[in-house]
Amino acid sequence: MKVNPYLEFSNDPSRLLHPMKRVGLKGSAQFERISWDEALTTMATKLSGIIAQHGGDSIWPFDGTGTVGYLQGCGAPHRFWNAIGAARHHTSICSISGHLGMSYSSGSAAGMDPEDIVHSKLIVLWGSNTLTSNQHLWPFIEQARALGAYVVAIDPVRHRTAERSDQHIAPRVGTDAALALGLCHVIANDGVDSHFLADRTSGWAAFEDSLVDYSPSRVAEICDIPAKVIVDLGRRMATTQPMAIKLGQGMQRHRHGGQTARVISCLPALTGDYGRRGGGLVYSTSDAYMLNGYKLSRPDLRTGERQTLVMTRLGRELQRADANVKALFVMGANPMVSNPDQRLVREQLSRDDLFTVVFDAYQTDTAAYADLLLPSTLQTEHTEIMESFGHLYLNWNEPAVLPPGECLSKTEFMRRLAAAMGLTEPALFATDLELAADLLDAPLWREAGIGVAELRAAGWLRIPGTEAYSPFATRFATASGRFEFASDRAERDGHGRLPNFRPPSEAANDEPGTFALVSPASHFYVNSVFAGIDRNIERSGEPTVTVCEHDATQQALVHGELVSVSNDRGSFVARLEVGPAARPGVAVTAKGAWTKVFSDGHSVNVTVAERDSDMGSGAVYHDNRVRISAYQPRN
Repeated sequence: MKVNPYLEFSNDPSRLLHPMKRVGLKGSAQFERISWDEALTTMATKLSGIIAQHGGDSIWPFDGTGTVGYLQGCGAPHRFWNAIGAARHHTSICSISGHLGMSYSSGSAAGMDPEDIVHSKLIVLWGSNTLTSNQHLWPFIEQARALGAYVVAIDPVRHRTAERSDQHIAPRVGTDAALALGLCHVIANDGVDSHFLADRTSGWAAFEDSLVDYSPSRVAEICDIPAKVIVDLGRRMATTQPMAIKLGQGMQRHRHGGQTARVISCLPALTGDYGRRGGGLVYSTSDAYMLNGYKLSRPDLRTGERQTLVMTRLGRELQRADANVKALFVMGANPMVSNPDQRLVREQLSRDDLFTVVFDAYQTDTAAYADLLLPSTLQTEHTEIMESFGHLYLNWNEPAVLPPGECLSKTEFMRRLAAAMGLTEPALFATDLELAADLLDAPLWREAGIGVAELRAAGWLRIPGTEAYSPFATRFATASGRFEFASDRAERDGHGRLPNFRPPSEAANDEPGTFALVSPASHFYVNSVFAGIDRNIERSGEPTVTVCEHDATQQALVHGELVSVSNDRGSFVARLEVGPAARPGVAVTAKGAWTKVFSDGHSVNVTVAERDSDMGSGAVYHDNRVRISAYQPRN
């Protein structure tokens, strides 16, 4: 659904084909065509002046992950930014909280091969709408079901995956850690894997003692689900092996999201499933690739100290006088749609003293605020190497067609900009094949005899040595080599020595007349990619917000009416749907839609706080409370 129309989208009339410069006010989206020579000269002059007057770290390379590639994504272009001393860009908008949370317990988020789920007897899809966001996993789930596996979806939203599961559990938003601790409580009483706990873990006795505070009855109150549901699932986990948990991104996008991932990671340790094929937990397989990111991005080209600017704090970082950001380069990202606190982001991007360059294939919402708008290639038009969050294969992407118009790949753009600035470091002019060779120059791949030629010829290759992938078969990725229920490092970092539940800031407060707003992925586009193309807008339809029938009745909300979804940060307009997708107290809308489809020019993230999660400065999209009322058009 999301990428079948890729070729149609790449040939859409809205595609950017030539460099453009702003001729109207910022935000007016008024541009005129210029040559690449003029664009490069303008950038070189601006950047050189900023470096001379303010230093290189007044330049912010705001890199998104784009198509999760190494060459055109966040890897190779860092050579240039390192060479000119630009600020460090802390990529925190997606999954960082969960990664850091699990670093305190298992040491890594790559706990099992997703394909091994065919061997599982109990499959828990926790915060993962697999049929929308991880569709290539579903055939393996169905194979397991054919062999008798039981599938449980844990999510406050009754999405299409929950409907197709054997059981759906809908906890109150942001209470997943409490639910996991309640399940641990039941498993501790009904049968842990004592041999695994003794041989492969540390801190179990202290953690077991802490579980007395998480009886099913208390957890039922916190999560607003029946105690019997907690008891029955805990017993099923204790007696059904192998058990696999696929942990999605949604559950960690609140104030204590990292802690939540840490707690959930304890479940397969109690049951011993980390040591079984088809058992364990997987959040992301990225840790398994072990490529040479250092040689690709060349941090050794940096000189002196540089400030670090946090992706999820775009508005606040631009607002900070001491950060003194004078230039913003946005590539592979659309922060006017995807970042929290849309109102503050818009305000800061409107600044005349901020030189903003947007490199993209379309005139995005963010592009409306650019001084220079530059046309990029799409995946069919450039060389790329791609990993995955959800499998164990490395993919070579060969360009299939020539770029249209004057579109450039990101690597070629950076080479031309380096030349325009008069830089002479040879690494800045490496070809795409040379960059790829540097990336593959890592022991894992080198010892397997896999270089550019081999990957390019094959098209895709499984990560060497992962035929029977089990990263925790002999040791965990922690300093002790054990699964650490108790972590002195977590205590030093302020997260508690033992995994624990800490409530979200807004989502679970149940203030009368308000809703916890969650914004999961759309079924029609990946984040905001292609979301602004007219054809895709027709497919996905107008923005909607869904509440349950009980809440609609209580608040006199009518199915099909236009409503205003608001809090003290802002508001957006959507069409109300009443149905079973939302549990009581929850409103559901989709992320990623561009502001052009909203009648008042604001999208869902205008209501989201620009506030850090507990670990890694992650975003708190699902720690958000709103009111819903009938829309009153402005006069």
